[in-house]
Amino acid sequence: MEVVKEILEKQQKDLEKYKPITVEKHLDCRIDVGTLLITDPNDLDEGLLKENKEEYLKDITRDNLQLLINEIWTLPTERVEESIVAVLPLPTTSLPRSRKIPGPKVMTKWEKFAKEKGIQKKKKDKKVFDETLDKWVPTYGFKRADAEKQKEWVLEVPKNVNPMEDMFQKKIDLRQEKVAKNEIQRMKNIVRAKRQETPRAGYLGPEAASSTQLLTAATIAKASTASVGKFQAKIAKEKQARGIGVKELIPGSKRKASHLSTVPEKEANLDLIRSVLHKKPKIDVDKAVSLQKKESRLEREAMEDGGQRKKKGGKGGKKGGSGGFKKSKGGKKPKGGMGQRAPGKKNAIGRKRR
Repeated sequence: MEVVKEILEKQQKDLEKYKPITVEKHLDCRIDVGTLLITDPNDLDEGLLKENKEEYLKDITRDNLQLLINEIWTLPTERVEESIVAVLPLPTTSLPRSRKIPGPKVMTKWEKFAKEKGIQKKKKDKKVFDETLDKWVPTYGFKRADAEKQKEWVLEVPKNVNPMEDMFQKKIDLRQEKVAKNEIQRMKNIVRAKRQETPRAGYLGPEAASSTQLLTAATIAKASTASVGKFQAKIAKEKQARGIGVKELIPGSKRKASHLSTVPEKEANLDLIRSVLHKKPKIDVDKAVSLQKKESRLEREAMEDGGQRKKKGGKGGKKGGSGGFKKSKGGKKPKGGMGQRAPGKKNAIGRKRR
């Protein structure tokens, strides 16, 4: 009996290490098995959170994860390569995206051509065996260039080529031209993928150049001087490039034209002085006529106002004195009442009876 008791106690201790799979929550959690998402709306216990923050959050995470696993075990299952997997349903929660879903990648010219012709891309090996050097050399990289130098340490000069020309430099120039051409093609593929118009360019070589491109290149070269092409001689029947993008390609289009000119400085200054001294003012006839009419009207109104004041005042108006009598030289009123004459003065009453 003691042995059985010890075994049961040991089993009980082992069970205490693992928490039960049943979890009780005050509010039910929202579970979206399609995206393996669980949302817990229950409030946190501030006392336990302050007492032991890490342990409390760890217990909550464990309980929520247990609820999600319990929900997964209720889903239908299927076998895939000796493994039993659960079939997840469609998600019910729409998760926001910071950017829009990328669309299908636009194929390049070569990819489109390879698809039409059924050409499959083959993976190149990192190293190939060179029979001339009798060793393994890298397929690409800087060590590949060293191997090419060891292999082609001497080059044959063709009969139709200048014997003094450097064939090694010519080979390097051709390689650089090829790299530049591939880079232009790569940029065109990027523009095509973004569905934008290809910008105009200058001379792209004898194979790719058209009459419009040659005309654009000539216009750019002519305007690339310090005088913005002011002193460049014109070719017979020369045309200037037009269209969108020409102004951006010409270096001098964003700055003002040069102040230099073919006219000598003395003559230019004399022309400037003559233009200032002999400058005639511009006369606006309509404005002058309207001003003259306005002045005439004002003068006429002033004359009419003056005549009306004279008629109102008469001989003994307001200027004749106060109360109908003229003041004497001393500023005093003459003696006597209404109708009497002052000594040496005439009667100043001149008001009309109405």
